[in-house]
Amino acid sequence: MKHLLIYLSIVLLISVACAPTPATPATSIEAPAAATEVASEPAVISLMSHDSFSISEEVIAEFEATNNARVEYLPSGDAGSALNQAILSKNNPLADVFFGVDNTFMSRALDADVFDPYDSPLLENVPDELELDPQNRLLPVDYGDVCLNYDKAWFIERGIDPPADLNALKEPTYKGLTVIENPATSSPGLAFLLATVGHFGEEGYLDYWQALRDNDVLVVDGWEEAYWGQFSAASDGDRPIVVSYASSPPAEVFFAEEPMEEAPTAVVLGDGACFRQIEFIGILRGTEQRALAEKLIDFMLSKGFQEDIPLQMFVFPANETAALPDVFVQYAKIPESPAYVSPEAIESNREAWIEAWTETVLR
Repeated sequence: MKHLLIYLSIVLLISVACAPTPATPATSIEAPAAATEVASEPAVISLMSHDSFSISEEVIAEFEATNNARVEYLPSGDAGSALNQAILSKNNPLADVFFGVDNTFMSRALDADVFDPYDSPLLENVPDELELDPQNRLLPVDYGDVCLNYDKAWFIERGIDPPADLNALKEPTYKGLTVIENPATSSPGLAFLLATVGHFGEEGYLDYWQALRDNDVLVVDGWEEAYWGQFSAASDGDRPIVVSYASSPPAEVFFAEEPMEEAPTAVVLGDGACFRQIEFIGILRGTEQRALAEKLIDFMLSKGFQEDIPLQMFVFPANETAALPDVFVQYAKIPESPAYVSPEAIESNREAWIEAWTETVLR
């Protein structure tokens, strides 16, 4: 009997051990799987910018793969329009990060208090002269110089020296040769107006513009109309001098249908003849993706991203360690002494300067 009881006890223990485990409530089984599924979904970070922002797909894909993220783009018009939207939506931000504020709108952006500071470690590779916000609410990403460009062949064929500086445009030799963009409707037009303010001062810039008007300067609404519609080197137009960019000559070579040994255009680089536009990026206050926003800014200041900038947006990278493409090395010139007007002065006087310019040149 004793042996029978021992035997039955063993059988019972084996039966219990081998019996199926009772199902636990569904939540205790499914919760880990659901958590894993959520963690594997890419985090979405939105980048608000002007319409001219461009970067290679493979470059941004590197950031997305490294950070299990997806970058969502929100192009919002020109720089001024995009910034206005960001300011109007400051209590319910439309994006996490904003790219494209430049030094002509910088004070407006900072006064509106829409950006959070971020001291990126990558700033150590950015020249101090590009860092205009001591609190790092706006961090420099790239820069470009608005300058006079001229048609080299036009001047060679006529045996005329091209202009060396801004003052040359007042001379009879250059009468009727220049096309510029309206600063009220064009970003390069505004930058060139600021170059004249920086070079001649508030006391002298209108006298300069009066002289240009007397010398038959042509004013059009935008860069495309000026460059592709009136500039003799790029169109059937008869104006061999145009307000464009210091990076326009390498762009001419890069996009040429046939290989070129030299650029057909050149840039006037005299002291104060150009105005440097610096573009910034910042974290929009109220973002729910702060950590990822910092990583995106670090990535956009990194060497790989910065080296993609020149052939995407035809501006210069802010990171000094970024190598320039060969076409920039060969054909791009960087002005040594561009005109300077502080962001604060621009914000305080922009509309008044444009109105005074309009009265002098167009009315």
